[in-house]
Amino acid sequence: MKKLLTLLTCGILVLSACNRQKTTENANPSAHVPWSRNASIYEVNIRQYTPQGTFNAFEQELPRLQKMGVDILWLMPINPLGEKNRKGSLGSYYSVKDYLAVNPEYGSKQDFIDLVKQVHALGMKVIVDWVANHTSWDNKLISKHPDWYKKDSAGNIVPPVADWTDVAALDYSQPELREYMTDALLYWIKEADIDGYRCDVAGMLPVSFWNEAIPKLKQVKPVFMLAEDESPKMHDTGYFDATYSWELFHAMNAIAQGKKTAKVLDTIYNTELTKYPKDAYRMRFTSNHDENSWNGTEFERMGEGARTFTVLCFTFPGIPLIYSGQESAMNKRLRFFDKDTIPWGNYPLESFYNTLLQLKKKNPLIASGDSGGSFVKVPTSNDKSVYAFIRRNAKDQMLVVLNLSGVSQTVVLKGNDFPGTYQETFTGTQSAIRNNEKLTVDAWAYRIYIRQ
Repeated sequence: MKKLLTLLTCGILVLSACNRQKTTENANPSAHVPWSRNASIYEVNIRQYTPQGTFNAFEQELPRLQKMGVDILWLMPINPLGEKNRKGSLGSYYSVKDYLAVNPEYGSKQDFIDLVKQVHALGMKVIVDWVANHTSWDNKLISKHPDWYKKDSAGNIVPPVADWTDVAALDYSQPELREYMTDALLYWIKEADIDGYRCDVAGMLPVSFWNEAIPKLKQVKPVFMLAEDESPKMHDTGYFDATYSWELFHAMNAIAQGKKTAKVLDTIYNTELTKYPKDAYRMRFTSNHDENSWNGTEFERMGEGARTFTVLCFTFPGIPLIYSGQESAMNKRLRFFDKDTIPWGNYPLESFYNTLLQLKKKNPLIASGDSGGSFVKVPTSNDKSVYAFIRRNAKDQMLVVLNLSGVSQTVVLKGNDFPGTYQETFTGTQSAIRNNEKLTVDAWAYRIYIRQ
């Protein structure tokens, strides 16, 4: 009997150890959430989205966005905003007065929770903009924990950047601050069931903080984490899923303005290939809240090439972003510190974005990270103006041809990778493409061929 009990005890211990190992493996904090692989991100500016500027008003837009093909909704900061040293009439979205509350201009905490529930009911996800680097000057932390803030030689609390006079910089050498901020991040996952965070100026915080905090979030729920930073170090542990691809963004602007040629894209791709882990997501975009307000709309910066570069963002390795209003061809800089409702019109680019969003959602060749098909650059007879590449796996192949110039181009696609019948995604036209195919591509034209 004693021997039997010993054997049973050993068996239970072994089973327990196996279960613990299985749980640990399933909760791998560096693993991408599976639903992010074929996802696209849509940035939501609650203040400017509707005349009301509320969660409840935005909720009415969810069926349209779901039908368009949106997967991840990134909500700009939901927290109350500071009044002390405020800029403009409403203040910066990124001047947080209370990390554990909701901006009353947007609605109540319950309104936000209900919005998240409705997003989930429609099969989409929600990530929230998180401002961990600084607070407003009237955040209660300043009076309760002045030691949590950075100070000058005279002992005065300082802004993180001289021009950011409406916010005060936090000091992450303080262990108690790290614990507080981690708990605040956990709060919204537990209270509202959100699916992750977009971390504002993430590179201005020590990477060690994120490496401590993110695994704790992922113990509660598998979350998606986007860093507003482009440093490869953000991907060292794999805790961040995605980073900004600023280099590609600036290159697209420069090409559109005739300051660089399409050849610079090869340099960017090859650099990323060596600097970033193979499974790192790079976020591709032609606009966002900062660029729109401070540097101009995509049409100001990219002119007639705006749609062409959007196609590049969706088919180049990475995860694409759409900013509020882009589906309506919004050619307006939204005021940053004041109410300035998006002029929606009749959504003239909704079909264009729907085509790209559905392609990203359904075609494994352009899945994010190493789940996507391999990327093969296609040389042409004019690589300065025409950028062509293949995405392929063992079964399928996609050929993307982009004229990144304002002049019609006739080029030869060099190589032997092309034989077959292809269907062009936007027109539905079928074409036989041969080795060393000659193509005429109109000014700023874009083509996505999928081999049948």
